[in-house]
Amino acid sequence: MIFGLSIGVFTTIHTLISVAAIVVGVAVLAEMLADRLSGVLTAIYLALSILTDVTGFMFYKGSFGPPYVVGVISLIILLLACAALYSGKLSGAWRPTYVVCAVIGLYLNVFVAVVQAFGKLPALHRLAPKGSEPPFAIVQGLTLLIFIVIGWLAVRRFRTASPT
Repeated sequence: MIFGLSIGVFTTIHTLISVAAIVVGVAVLAEMLADRLSGVLTAIYLALSILTDVTGFMFYKGSFGPPYVVGVISLIILLLACAALYSGKLSGAWRPTYVVCAVIGLYLNVFVAVVQAFGKLPALHRLAPKGSEPPFAIVQGLTLLIFIVIGWLAVRRFRTASPT
């Protein structure tokens, strides 16, 4: 039980929050690539991503392992994105800081989604049952490469400093 909910129900809620964070994050990234900033979408993305990390911590009761490490890194990155956006107002170096942090936050959500997909979907699990086989590495490598390219483009294209 987590917060009085069965593990299954809590997992479903966590998964829905994670998927929503990815979907809204993709919309925020598209906005950045188009040199726009939606204050509402951005706030929703950041809140859902932070909530994903916080709820993710509630699953692991063992030692401080990879899930905790990814969660802590993600939270630090997302809090820096919030600082750049809300305290730094995207001025000067805060603009690229925000873009890079927002993109890394989204990447980490997608990274975990790929890990979960290979762990839970039978067709993918058969390709990489340990999560260290070449198909898994190739998909994660391509995901990282795509985010590096899109992140670079977002830093170059996003110049808007005021939300719409």
